[in-house]
Amino acid sequence: MTWTSDIETARARISAHVQVTPTLITQDFGLTYPVEIKLEQLQHTGSFKARGAFNTLLSADVPKAGVVAASGGNHGAAVAYAAQALGHKAKVFVPELAGASKIALIERTGADLTVVPGEYANALQAAQAYEAKTGAMQIHAYDAKPTVIGQGTCMAEWDAQGLAADTVLIAVGGGGLIAGSLAWLQGARKVVAVEPETSCALHAALQAGTPVDVDVSGIAANALGARRIGSICFDLAQTHLGQSVLVNDHAIASAQRALWQDRRVLVEPAGATALAALMSGAYQPAPQERVAVLVCGANPAPDPFDT
Repeated sequence: MTWTSDIETARARISAHVQVTPTLITQDFGLTYPVEIKLEQLQHTGSFKARGAFNTLLSADVPKAGVVAASGGNHGAAVAYAAQALGHKAKVFVPELAGASKIALIERTGADLTVVPGEYANALQAAQAYEAKTGAMQIHAYDAKPTVIGQGTCMAEWDAQGLAADTVLIAVGGGGLIAGSLAWLQGARKVVAVEPETSCALHAALQAGTPVDVDVSGIAANALGARRIGSICFDLAQTHLGQSVLVNDHAIASAQRALWQDRRVLVEPAGATALAALMSGAYQPAPQERVAVLVCGANPAPDPFDT
């Protein structure tokens, strides 16, 4: 089966378990041209990750030991939510870097949560050790075909909603969301990868010609802080990616603030990263080029309602 048919099948498979997220066209944020936006931060647990989690669980024989996931926060929350909804045990490992807000979100699902020192890579090591010890099924955050196929349903859904853009900007961490989008679009639209300057695994891989380890830091690191880009994403990017751009923390924070001030859309820094490329000029559309932004995450730290 092709990527396209796999994603179409996954969309039907998970339809009863995920939200169809809304879109809008706006000329806010100080831009001189309209932008199409998909508000995927309104998905269950506040990010697109629920799509990949449900697709993985619904297309596999889950062992009695349940599932295990390593996460910077959003993936863990999605796996925990999906496992609870489908009646499976879930063990989630997150790094301290995830922050109190995302840790609390996972705890509310009832998953067995362990917080480990360090960053995402450290959580992944702990999850792999747990998998080997218990026989639990590992649900990788971004570098597994069922995950990527599930994330691809977001772009398939947007197409069905009438996406008219020539170019779509997507934030990148480990690469699951953009890989799914590239797999669905197959070059039909230009896809621009947007990463923080201090967490840019895909950009570094494209420059090196192979996935390489990078240092990760900055305000979006708890969502976009993969040390190495996924191999699935890298392979798809080599064939279908239109452009890779970087943005700094100031640009991300400005876009995050603009989404709130102009549209009352509350997102975490990762959720504002793609818009930051337009607002900062890191990506400059050609005259008459129609652009779209995928807003992907709504779990800022600290939690604005934490009292």
